[in-house]
Amino acid sequence: MSDDPRTAASADLAPPRPAASLVLLRDAPTGFEVLLLERPSEDRVLAGARVFPGGKLDREDSDDELLARFDAPPESLHARLGEPELAPRDAAALFVAAVREAFEETGVLLARGVDEARASEARALRREGMGFGEVMATLGLALDASSMQPWSRWVTPKVPSQMRKRFDTRFFVARLPAGQVAVHDPSEAVAADWMGPREAIERYWAGEIDMAAPQIMTLAHLSRFADVGAAMADASARVPPVIRPEPYETPSGRLLCYPGDPRHPVAVRAMPGPTRLLFEQGRFRPESGLIEAWFD
Repeated sequence: MSDDPRTAASADLAPPRPAASLVLLRDAPTGFEVLLLERPSEDRVLAGARVFPGGKLDREDSDDELLARFDAPPESLHARLGEPELAPRDAAALFVAAVREAFEETGVLLARGVDEARASEARALRREGMGFGEVMATLGLALDASSMQPWSRWVTPKVPSQMRKRFDTRFFVARLPAGQVAVHDPSEAVAADWMGPREAIERYWAGEIDMAAPQIMTLAHLSRFADVGAAMADASARVPPVIRPEPYETPSGRLLCYPGDPRHPVAVRAMPGPTRLLFEQGRFRPESGLIEAWFD
């Protein structure tokens, strides 16, 4: 077994692209659910996989007028993100990116006082070609930062397991706004389905759906909570962990180690669940080969 996590032939030495993802949650009779989009099979990133709404940071996300539409100043958003090395403006732009991407991909709009009728109006303006900031200005809306909480930060290894590009993604969690309905954009996704966190992992284990490690591990973490309120309260009470997987090539496949694992440089665990996953034949599994490792 090689202890060198790098593979020079396929390493991506470019800085990872800043990105943001919004994990939308809703309470249901059988427990709370998470919205998962199915990427088109021809997509260049995670083709056919189930993902949370999200994407890379756009230049527009740091526009002064758009940042001013948040119901909290950039300094407050910066403090909540827990990344002192970032400028407050850059931190606030990540919040904007998460809201914008969720709106573009699902039609859900985290803005003050927006019900389904208002969200539908915003979607219509977007279809007419208006940019996100222009939609917000036209409707006079304020972005609702209070409804979302930073959850975690995932940085793609220099040798990605499933895609060619690297991303530095901040994950946020938010409750589905009352009255709004998630409607996927056909140009962005094939389907949008609500699933319980554990149900989604069980379906992945059965080979029914595909997912990347950050989605799987996030769902495993969320499966510990009884409802949306408990998950949101947990997010608000801690600093979002930074997760930089350390990959190692083994005879069985690629081994991804996470903080707290003996082979990871960070000794403190960042999240519950297994501290290492084996990637073989295009699928992730705990090294033990047991699905229960995600929920122990």
